[in-house]
Amino acid sequence: MKANSPIILVRSIVFNICFISWAIISSIIFAPLFLVSASSSLRAGPPWAKGVMLLARLICGVRYEIRGQEHLVEGPFIYASKHQSAWETAFFLVQFKRPAYVLKRELLHIPLWGWYLWRMKMIYIDRHAGMSAMKDMIRQSKECITNGRPIIIFPEGTRMKPGAPPHYHPGVVALYSQLKVPVIPVALNSGLYWGKNAFIKYPGTIIVQCMPPIPPGLAKEEFNKKLQETIETASQKLLDEANAA
Repeated sequence: MKANSPIILVRSIVFNICFISWAIISSIIFAPLFLVSASSSLRAGPPWAKGVMLLARLICGVRYEIRGQEHLVEGPFIYASKHQSAWETAFFLVQFKRPAYVLKRELLHIPLWGWYLWRMKMIYIDRHAGMSAMKDMIRQSKECITNGRPIIIFPEGTRMKPGAPPHYHPGVVALYSQLKVPVIPVALNSGLYWGKNAFIKYPGTIIVQCMPPIPPGLAKEEFNKKLQETIETASQKLLDEANAA
């Protein structure tokens, strides 16, 4: 796979045009759901995400495989996922009907898309608000768990390149200690094919590895260590596996 391959370049150009077009079209199509209620607006997520997955597969040859599918279930769980690409933000919308993402408040200012995020009652964090931001995140998360929604959190807070040194933020530990629900670690290698801020999309199979849930009740330090070791070890194995292929 080479960035200067004419075929890959042309496919990436076509994909990005279609990706932006589909984002605009779907925002218009699902606008009535946005206007009706928060619960109805949640129905807009899966069709948009499925469209993105379809475009990525047909145009760029980006497919995916789920390992540990039995751990990917609906319900009041926390999914703590590695974050390498925009791809996984679509992935969880395909897998779940009503996921609640933990995201930075700035995303709410994106025209159309940000309005949907607000209407869908995602869990947003004002990263400049200090401890009050953490308390607000926990409050929103408890409401989601009470309503049976799975919570998706990217513990590193931003997209990281494959193999980059991990940097986990305390938010996931706070959710684990306060919500008292299982946390399911998720490793992946999406950054190899759909990189952070990368225009080029490479053909290949993204692997999503879902590990057994970490039960509630562990000490914060023990949980944090177990979560990082589980996710990082599995992510490195996926990277090594892809490099060896």
